[in-house]
Amino acid sequence: MLELEQVLDMVVELSGPQRSLTPLPGGLTNANHKVVTASGAYVVRRWSDDSGLLAIDRDNEYENSVRAAEAGVGARVVAYLPEHNTMVIEWLEGRTLSAADLRGRTPLGEVAAACRRLHGARRFRDDFDMFEIQPRYLAIVEQRGFRLPDRYRSFEPQVAAIREAFAAREEGTVPCNNDLLAENFMRTPSGLRLIDYEYSGNNDPCFELGNVWSESNLSLAQLSELVAAYYGRPLRHKAARARLWGLMSKYGWTLWASIQDGVSTIDFDFWAWGMEKYERAVAEFDGPDFERLLEDARRAD
Repeated sequence: MLELEQVLDMVVELSGPQRSLTPLPGGLTNANHKVVTASGAYVVRRWSDDSGLLAIDRDNEYENSVRAAEAGVGARVVAYLPEHNTMVIEWLEGRTLSAADLRGRTPLGEVAAACRRLHGARRFRDDFDMFEIQPRYLAIVEQRGFRLPDRYRSFEPQVAAIREAFAAREEGTVPCNNDLLAENFMRTPSGLRLIDYEYSGNNDPCFELGNVWSESNLSLAQLSELVAAYYGRPLRHKAARARLWGLMSKYGWTLWASIQDGVSTIDFDFWAWGMEKYERAVAEFDGPDFERLLEDARRAD
């Protein structure tokens, strides 16, 4: 890849002598920088060629980012240079949320409203299905000899049971971010905005809600509150579906962490990150609520 400064000079908004460049911490698949020029402030995202192993399609990310911005919930895309592994988006003035924010002072009704705005966007380019991505990750892990947690394959019957329970009710799909950890929410003067569309695609909205619950380790009561705020009333089968999708997200992202542990040069303990998710997934697979959740997901309220 070209050096960063060379790429910046290719973008009209980023070129010129009056330019400041500040690395942004926290990215687990990209190197992010804040760039300030006479025309404004921007975020420059650069990625390695290995990101394709993680089921990231950069053209899909770009197109969906544009559609999320059209819906007023994403950041505007300024430039896309796939030949240089780079995308430039507008800088959003605001504060990145934390898991503690979502567990405490951020109203879950506001979270639900932000999700609904995104889910009302123009349909995304591709679909996202964790039932398809998880086995793809597993094949990569096994083919490349990456680490696999103990008992991982033993939960395949439970995964099949979840898929069967979901098939009993056709829910439809909507444009989803699919990676709504707290840090992908931003508090701005115009309300909550959602960023980072690497894993975006059309999906069951209950996956989005369950993933929010899982990523920020919200309580079960908060999951029920989030689902009720999204749908306008408490729905037992939707809450069960969201919880099971949250379980599937933990199970699938565990392998994402194993792949990153094997290939990433970022200074981060991906294995520990993934094992924390896996241990919570195991507790749910083995827990007393699993069969009831399957039944609740099949039923009509």
